[in-house]
Amino acid sequence: MTPLLTAGLGLKPQHYDEALHCTASDLWWEVNPENYLADGGPRLAWLEAIRARHPVSLHGVSLSLAADAPPDAEHLRRLAQLARRIEPALVSEHLAWSAWRGRYHPDLLPFPRTHEALARIAANISTTQDALGRTIAIENPTHYLHLEGHDWSETDFLAELVRRTGCGLLLDVNNLYLSAHNLGTCAHDYLDAFPVQAITEIHLAGHHADPRLGDALLIDSHDAPVAEPVWALYERLIARTGPRPTLIERDDAIPPLPELLAERERAHRMLATPEALPCA
Repeated sequence: MTPLLTAGLGLKPQHYDEALHCTASDLWWEVNPENYLADGGPRLAWLEAIRARHPVSLHGVSLSLAADAPPDAEHLRRLAQLARRIEPALVSEHLAWSAWRGRYHPDLLPFPRTHEALARIAANISTTQDALGRTIAIENPTHYLHLEGHDWSETDFLAELVRRTGCGLLLDVNNLYLSAHNLGTCAHDYLDAFPVQAITEIHLAGHHADPRLGDALLIDSHDAPVAEPVWALYERLIARTGPRPTLIERDDAIPPLPELLAERERAHRMLATPEALPCA
């Protein structure tokens, strides 16, 4: 874990100039590395300028670790090149797949948590970590429907990935809340069973109800402020774990930077309170 990081924000192009000169205490920025896998150009120069002033985290969306094939070798090469150039504080990816037989899908897709899937994903994580020369964190997914054929609970599956590969975990509290709501399970039970000792990063984000189904189906949209039930779960989490680097995600309907900084400040204050210390 990187102990000096408190609360951060996703870096968006419309905020580059403000972000570069922002003086918020202990602020860090997260980016999707897929937007920076180039040998040069203005966007990479902007990222390097940000990195000179603030810690940066790389949060991947396309390694497709749960696919039935190893990660793309050229993608890994470019990701490792970017990591050497930026020296990120954290690197993370999703427990999902998005590519199959050369075709890429614009989503993070689910899979049955079988013994075979566990072995394959563990191998893909190890391949990625070997290429980067560092550990990565794996993020829990958002679920929208029940899948058949699981051999493992999700929390046990993640714990076993940690045991086999030495990876860390990124707990997305909004994903946890939405999955429990959509599948009719208990968010507190999931949180209590989660292998929190492996958490190296936490994500918070907003969501909305499905336009047709309403509150029966909640969508991980990242287009709204963090909901109060998600804040409550976050408070419960850090009371158990102590402070962990925490990111406010906002990827659509992006407001002015001061509004995001105000939301980030709420997480920053919570991480600094006595209630955020680990339970005895």
